[in-house]
Amino acid sequence: MKKRALISVSDKEGIIEFAAGLEKLGFEILSTGGTKKTLQENGISVKSVSEITGFPEILEGRVKTLHPMIHGGLLAKADDPSHKEQLNEHGIVPIQIVCVNLYPFKKTIEVPGTTFEQAIEQIDIGGPAMLRASAKNHKYVAVTVDPADYPSILGELNEYGEVQPATKQRLAAKVFRHTAAYDALIAEYMTGLTSEEAPEKLTVTYELKQGLRYGENPHQKASFYQKPLGSSFSIANAEQLHGKELSYNNINDADTALKIIKEFSEPAAVAVKHMNPCGAGTGETIYDAFTKAFAADPVSIFGGIVALNREVDRETASKLHEIFLEIIIAPGFSEEALEILKGKKNVRLLAIPFEGEPKKEIRLTSIEGGLLVQDNDEFSIKDAEIKVATKREPTEAEWKALEFGWKMVKHVKSNAIVVNGEDMTYGIGAGQMNRVGAAKIALEQAGKKANGAVIASDAFFPMDDTVEAAAKAGITAIIQPGGSIRDEDSIKKADEYGIAMVLTGIRHFRH
Repeated sequence: MKKRALISVSDKEGIIEFAAGLEKLGFEILSTGGTKKTLQENGISVKSVSEITGFPEILEGRVKTLHPMIHGGLLAKADDPSHKEQLNEHGIVPIQIVCVNLYPFKKTIEVPGTTFEQAIEQIDIGGPAMLRASAKNHKYVAVTVDPADYPSILGELNEYGEVQPATKQRLAAKVFRHTAAYDALIAEYMTGLTSEEAPEKLTVTYELKQGLRYGENPHQKASFYQKPLGSSFSIANAEQLHGKELSYNNINDADTALKIIKEFSEPAAVAVKHMNPCGAGTGETIYDAFTKAFAADPVSIFGGIVALNREVDRETASKLHEIFLEIIIAPGFSEEALEILKGKKNVRLLAIPFEGEPKKEIRLTSIEGGLLVQDNDEFSIKDAEIKVATKREPTEAEWKALEFGWKMVKHVKSNAIVVNGEDMTYGIGAGQMNRVGAAKIALEQAGKKANGAVIASDAFFPMDDTVEAAAKAGITAIIQPGGSIRDEDSIKKADEYGIAMVLTGIRHFRH
C-alpha cells in the first residue's frame, strides 16, 4: 500500500531532515505553498495537495486542504472494510503521517501596531482541521505539531515500520492541547476587542516554563507556567543570572515583591517573607533604600526575598552580601555587584526589565471545582477621594508617610496594619483575625519608632480599639478606608488624642 505523509508548516525547523527521512522510508510527501517550495529546493520530491484534490488553492490560499481527498485520507479507518471500499470508490489514499503547525497568530499580535485585519489573516483554518482530524484518528495516523517529536517518529518508523500506538496517542493529546491553546489565544484576543467583562466561557492558556522540584511543601507536585504575551514585568520573564533553580515558594514570594516595588518611582527596596512584606524603604540612592528596608526588620529578612527598583551597585551588593537571602530582584546588576553576589552560590539573582507599563492582567484564583476571576488591585491613593475626617489635618510629613503606608498595606495579607514613617516601615501586622490584633503586632514590632509614626489599615475600623492602641503607642496620623457604621467612634477617639485621620473610601483586602 502506498504510504503518504502530509507536511505543511510555518515553522521550518528540522523539517528538511524529517521529510528526507520519510522519503527514504518510501513515503510520498504531500505539501502546500511555502513548505512545498522549501522541500523541493532541498531536493525532496513533493506532490502538491492541488494535484491530489484536483482543485487549485483559492481565496488567497484560505482554501487548499479542506477537501474530501485530504480529509478522507486522514479520517479513514484503515482496517474497516466499508471505509476501504469508499476510499477505493473515490480514489482516496490514506495518509499515515501528518506534520502541521499553524499560522503564527501569537507572533503576529505581539508585534506593536498589528492591525485587526493582519491578526485575522493569521487565524489558521485548514491547519487545525487537519490536526484535529488526524488526532481523532490517531489509531491510524501519527500527527505532530512539534519539531522535537520528529526524531522519535523517524526512530520508530525505522525500528518497527510504524509509529507505536502509545506514541500516536501521546502525539494526539499534544495536538489537542496545541489547537486548544491556539484557539484560547484567539478567543482572548477577540474577547478583548469586544470589551466583554464576564464572557460565558473563559478560555485561558499557559505554556510550561519549568518543572519544579515540589510545591508549597515537599509532598506536593508543582510546575511553573507562563502566560503567552503576558506582562514583561513578571517573574516568568526574569533572566536568572546566578543561583539555584527557583522553587514554588520562591516564585510566589518574588511575585509579591514585584507587585510592591512597582508602587514606587523613587529608589526603593522591599523585603518579602511568606508573601508578606517584612520591610520596605525609599531613599536618595538604592543603597539608602535597602539600608532602611533592612533596618525595618533585620530578623525577618533572613532567608527572604529582596526587590530593588534600581541597578544594584557595588555598595548595595556588599550590604546584600552580608545577609542570607533567597532571591535578589533588580532591573540589573553592575559587574562589580555581580562579582560580589556570586560569591554566594545559592542566592538567585533575577534581572527583570522595569521599563514601560506592566500589562493589565486578570487575577485567577482556583477553588475546589471552580475559578475566581478578578482585576488586579491597581487602585492607588491618587485614585482615591481623600477625606480628612478629624479636626486636625495631617502635616506635610504625615501626608508623605500616609501615602507610603497606603502603598504598602494593600500588599499585606488581611487583616493588615502597617506602622511607618516617611520613607520606611517600622512594623507590619499581617493576616490576623481581628484588626486590633494586627495593630498590636505592628506596634510591638515598631517599638519606640511608633512614637510620631503613622498607621495604615487595609480596611475600616469596626471598633475604636485600634485607634486607642495607636494613640498609646504615639501614632500621630492614620489612613484607612472608612465605611464602618461606627466610623464616628473611631473619628471621635482620634480627635480625643489629636490624631489626624484620613479616609480613602476604598479598601484593600488581600487573602
